[in-house]
Amino acid sequence: MVSREHKRAALYEKLQLLRSVTNSRALNKTSIIVDASKYIEELKQKVERLNQDIANAQNSNCQNPLPVVTVETVEKGFLINVFSEKSCPGLLVSILEAFEELGLNVLEARVSCTDSFRLEAVGGESQGQVESIDAQMVKRAVLQAIKSWSESNEQEQ
Repeated sequence: MVSREHKRAALYEKLQLLRSVTNSRALNKTSIIVDASKYIEELKQKVERLNQDIANAQNSNCQNPLPVVTVETVEKGFLINVFSEKSCPGLLVSILEAFEELGLNVLEARVSCTDSFRLEAVGGESQGQVESIDAQMVKRAVLQAIKSWSESNEQEQ
C-alpha cells in the first residue's frame, strides 16, 4: 500500500516537473504529456533551423563572410542568435548598441568569441517602450549593426 502511494507521489512530482519545464498550464496527466510532446517538436524544429543556418553559413562562408542571424519571438521578448565561423573582435559591442537603439534590454546572454563568434541573447522591450517591436525589426537592426561593423573593419585595414 505504501509503495503504491509512493509511486503515485513520485509520478505526480515528475509530471509537475515536466509541466514546469514545458511551460504547460495543463492540469491533467494527458494534457501535460501532450503539451510536452508539442514542446519537444518545437525544440526539434528550432534545432533543425539552427543547423540549417549553420550549414548555410559554412557553405556561403567564402562568398559571404558576414555572420548568420536568426531572431525568434519568445515569451520574454526575442531570442537572437548570431553565428560566424570567424572571430569578430568588436562585433558584440555593435550588436549591443543596436539593441540599445531599439530599446531592448538584454535579459540573458551567452557569447563565445574564441575561434568563432556565437551570440545567443534574449532581449526584452524596455518598460517605457511606446512602439511595438517585431522579430523582423530586430533582425534588420542586428544585420545593419553587423554591416556597419564590417564596413568599419574594412576601412581600418
